[in-house]
Amino acid sequence: MTMNAQEIIRSIEAEQMKSNLPIIHVGDTVKVGVKIQEGNKERVQPYEGVVIAKHNGSINATITVRRIFQGVGVERVFLLHSPRIDNIKVIRRGKVRRAKLYYLRDRVGKATRVKQRFDREL
Repeated sequence: MTMNAQEIIRSIEAEQMKSNLPIIHVGDTVKVGVKIQEGNKERVQPYEGVVIAKHNGSINATITVRRIFQGVGVERVFLLHSPRIDNIKVIRRGKVRRAKLYYLRDRVGKATRVKQRFDREL
């Protein structure tokens, strides 16, 4: 029985895929629990912000989360199926009209707010 390379890769990817991920849309405010190694201890640090981009690609699916930290915009790209990510929680749903919210980078203060959407459950 010989499996070709693509079947082997697919089977390994299927083991690594997470099944407990929530449905995330662009514009949502999410809290991502990131595992951080400190010496020999490991802790979970929350990272909360607005999803400004989403890239679907089975095991390589990513989200870009933007937040303002001490007056500076910080963006982080998270691999959704990474073992470094402990959990993802959707805090509020955003009402947006486009797939990528890169225009939020140019906005300051209250102009960066995204309208809340109530027709999707959390």
